[in-house]
Formats: sequence, C-alpha cells, structure tokens
Amino acid sequence: MPTPPRSARPRPNAQHRTRRPVQRPRWGVRVATTLSVLVLGAGGIGHAVVTSLDTGISRVDPFKDMKNRPEAGHGMNLLLVGTDGRDKITRAQKHKYRLGGAPCHCTDTIMLVHISQDRERASVVSLPRDSYAEIPEHTDETTGNHHGAHPLKLNAAYAEGGPALTVRTVEQMTKVKIDHYLEVDFTSFMKTVDALGGVEVCTARPMKDTYTGLNLGVGTHKLDGGHALQYVRSRHIDGAADLGRMQRQQRFVAALINQATSSGVLLNPVKLREVASTMLNSVRADQGFGTEEMLALGRAMRGFTAASSEFTSVPVNSVGYPVKGLGSTLKWDEPKSTKLFRMLREDKPLAPHRPQQPKATTVDVAPRQIRVQIYNGTRTDGLGRKVDDALRATGFNTTRTPESRSGAEVRRTYVRYDPRWDRSARSLAAALPGCELRAVKGQGPTLKVTVGTRYRGVTPVRAEETHQGEFGAVTGDQVVCP
Repeated sequence: MPTPPRSARPRPNAQHRTRRPVQRPRWGVRVATTLSVLVLGAGGIGHAVVTSLDTGISRVDPFKDMKNRPEAGHGMNLLLVGTDGRDKITRAQKHKYRLGGAPCHCTDTIMLVHISQDRERASVVSLPRDSYAEIPEHTDETTGNHHGAHPLKLNAAYAEGGPALTVRTVEQMTKVKIDHYLEVDFTSFMKTVDALGGVEVCTARPMKDTYTGLNLGVGTHKLDGGHALQYVRSRHIDGAADLGRMQRQQRFVAALINQATSSGVLLNPVKLREVASTMLNSVRADQGFGTEEMLALGRAMRGFTAASSEFTSVPVNSVGYPVKGLGSTLKWDEPKSTKLFRMLREDKPLAPHRPQQPKATTVDVAPRQIRVQIYNGTRTDGLGRKVDDALRATGFNTTRTPESRSGAEVRRTYVRYDPRWDRSARSLAAALPGCELRAVKGQGPTLKVTVGTRYRGVTPVRAEETHQGEFGAVTGDQVVCP
C-alpha cells in the first residue's frame, strides 16, 4: 500500500510557543506507540465515527517551506514528539505523582516510528533529547529573527522553531523522510491508560524512586494513568539510570499495546471511540494525518500484536560529550546509526528473527549467569539428565554432569544455595515450580538442585534486561508479562 499523501496547508491555529529548552524528566517511549496502536483500530468503527474523531485533533504545519528533503523509502514514518503538558494537570495530581514545577513547553521525548509497507510491523526508535545536533538555518516564526546553522541539543529544535524545525533537524540527522507528525503530552498519556482500564507490568525486584514516588514490590501490578507515569519517569531506582528507565519504558509500551490489542478494545466500537477520543483530544498532528489515513491503517493492521512492535534507541558512542555552551550531550555512533536508519528506509526489521517461543517468567538474574548442579533424588533413571537438559534449554549454566543421590527418594524438589546468591536462587526457583529453597552458608556460587518425585517440569524464564541484535532491539512480546 503506498504511503498516504500529506497536505502542507497551514492552519490559523498552528501556533507554537518557543522557549529555551528546560531540563525536565524524560518520559521516553511511553506515549508514542499508544497513539499509533489506537489509530490502527480505527478501521473497525466506521468512517463517520473516525471523521468525528478527526475533527477533534489540533493541526500544525510541520512541513512548511521544506526543501531538499530525503527521498521517500518504503512504508510510513511518523515523528512522535512528547511535550511536558503539566499545565493541564490538577494541583492534586501534581502533588500525588510528584509533578511539581512550572511547565516548560519543551520537547520531553522525540521518537521515530516506522510502519512497514505491509503494515505488519512497527519499529520504534528513540532519539535522545540530549543528542548533539546541528540545527539547520531557520527563522524564528514568533520573533522573526534569523538563525544560521548551529550546534545544540536535539530538543532545542522544538524550543527554537517548533514542529517544522524539529522535523527538519530529524530528517537532516537521520536521512529518513517524515510522512506524518504527531505531538502528545503526558496528560493524554495518563487519561489513555485510565480509559484502557489500566496496564499490567511485572517486576522481578522491588522498585522505589523517591523522586517520582514510585514504590512497587516484586510481582505483577496493574497501573492506572498516574502510577504508570511514575513508572516510566523513574530513573533513580538503581545504577542503570537512563538505560534502566528506557528498558522500563519499552516494557510499558509493549504492555500497553498488548492491553489494547488483546482486551477487545480495537473490536469494540464504543470502547475504541472512548479511548481514541481521549487520546486524540490532546494530540496535535499534521493536516495530512486524517480520516482516510486512520481508516487505511486500521484496515491493514487488524492483526497487530505486541510481537508486531520492536523497540530500540539510536546507538551512542559518547555519553557526556562536552560542547562549549551546551554542557554534556550524547554523540551518536555514526556508522551504527547510519546503518540503523538505512534499515528503516529499506523497510527491514531491526530485531533479529527468532522462532516462536513460549512466554517466559521474568526473573531478577539472567539464567546464563547461574551455575547449577543437578542431583536425581528419585529412582527414575535418566531424570537428572532430563532436568539438566531442560534447565540448560531455558538458559541456565548447568554442569552437564547430573549425579544420583543416595538414600530414600525425595518427594519435593529442593534447591540448596549460599545466602550470598539469594537472587540467583529465587530466579532458579521460578523455573522449578513447587520447589523448596534451602540456604546453606558457605556453599559458594553453584546452586544444587535435588529433583524429587513431584517434579513438574521447567518453566521458561528470562531476565528483565533482554537485549538482542546489533541495535539492542527487542520485540514487544519479549517484554510483556507472561
């Protein structure tokens, strides 16, 4: 299907407020794909309903007077820009979810979303707002002042020249032609999560951030809009900082897509209209992203699922790259980022192909880091080898030399472990349903499993930090709750 046409006709209300960039907490991946997925279901609710939703979208003209643009590739490219929007949140919400401070009217996140030509895949690439960028020559639309090309952080493009300069800067940096522009704020994010009835996330370790107020124990949690905002904004949970936050954002968006596509929302005209109107009331988009584009995407992507989405960020080779007058910036890895965006232009998947696998329970420690010795505590010949093979198949570093235990048969499988490796023990226990944990001081790093007659097989597990492929891209089904 050809890329839908766009219109560059300006609208009287296509104004933006330009201020210098202010450092605010980045809310990353969370809103961008939400809009895309909800729009994808629009084909199921009819032309008249979609038209009514279309009229509620504010319009901007991000393609005004643009010249020397990149050649169009295959598929559709949407630039999704997240703005602060805390001026639309109530005082009680600001206090409850730690959203103090004045709104900055700045770019909080910038993402490039590529919808494949066959409409079976969405590739989401996060463009860090602190990326070092050469802002193109431009005229400030508010003051009329002319600015030559100059280095700034990427988010400064929006502050100096709004949507149009943001699109020009991204196209210049990526050589990817932008077909449509969508702008959302985290007010719409909160309302959309609530309209969906909340979104489920899984945590393999306690998560607490005093800056955002996030406080989650181990397990599965259904987050409403406000708590979801805390989850995706938190960066003071552990030493992973922004990397950890990015991974949480990826998991959340995948979970949100999973909720939208598996709960029947996209097939329920009334519910879909409620959710879509909630989202679109806080959206600004280019004139060309309208009724026909929504319907075409909806018809083409009825089978869209979490596995249809993939997430990554631009490869960076210099964190904290100093620039006079700008401070610390992020410098892209030129060879890798060039290849990444070439793959988008050529409509190629970023996450490596992998065979369909059963859902895996999320654990705290990666199985490959856990050394395991198996003992057969039953009279069943070959059971020790069977368990060794099963644990190794799910990623555990087994010794490959199972042993037989002397004495009476054991009924319940148990794991002996040194208390210093308690996180590894809990991760292993998740793979052995019904097993018992027994602490043995001084045993060392190797965990010892004695298999009993009540052995119920091995459950696949995986660590939270699942990164695969050259660009660290993951598909959505890898990061949702099992």
